[in-house]
This record gives sequence, C-alpha cells and structure tokens, in this order.
Amino acid sequence: MFFMIENTPLNPYELHDQLANQACGGYASFEGWVRSQHNGRMVTGLEYEAYIELAKSEGMRVLKESSDLFDICDCACAHRIGKLELGEIAVWVGVSAVHRDAAFAACRFIIDEVKQRLPIWKKEYFQNGNASWVNCEKLSETI
Repeated sequence: MFFMIENTPLNPYELHDQLANQACGGYASFEGWVRSQHNGRMVTGLEYEAYIELAKSEGMRVLKESSDLFDICDCACAHRIGKLELGEIAVWVGVSAVHRDAAFAACRFIIDEVKQRLPIWKKEYFQNGNASWVNCEKLSETI
C-alpha cells in the first residue's frame, strides 16, 4: 500500500507492477488525464498545488479505509503536482484483489475519496489566457 505525490510524470506500468500478486485474480486501475476542455472552455494545461504532508497522511488513511471496507490484496494512489500538459496523467489509482468486484469497488472508492478529502488544488489554464482554480467558487465567496 502506498500513496505518492510526484512532481514528475507518472508511469502507470511501474505503478501497476508494484501491486502484482499471484494470489490476486483481479486488478482495476483509474487514470485521470489532463483534458483539453472544461465546461465548454478550451484548456491548455493544469497546475496542481498540495499541502503535501497532509495530503500524504490523508491519502494513506483513504487507502487503509479501502482495505478495511473491501476484500482487496493491495492498493495504491499517485497524484501529480506542478504544471501538467494536455494528456498527462494527473492521478492514478490501482487495486489488486482476489476477485474483480472488490477491485472495481475499491478503486472507485479511492478516487472519489481522494478527490473529495485531500488538500490538492487544481488550476486550469485556458486558451484565451485566463486561468482559474477549480471547485474554489464557494471559498472565494467567503473571502
């Protein structure tokens, strides 16, 4: 079980290999990629910032919870920080389990919890030269 925050590109094949286990018959993974549009606006890239120590500890807590909730062999998550180009992997989740149902369910649980709970913030850069932080609208209304 591992949670990583990286400022260099993620290699899903290397990450996958760390979960390989002959006792497991199922593996599920999720890759979140930098896409070229958001809400009808053309995106040219992203930037992620994080409170790294807290993100790592909360990320490990999410992985532990998934291990407690689902019948899995192992799980992991890696998240990028810094500037990312279109098509790059921003977040990766992998789960190995004896059976596929548990692997799929745990993988979904992990990505949903990571997106909701971790102090990792995304800034989108748009083709028109503007940029904005994603899902920070409510915060900006209170400041």
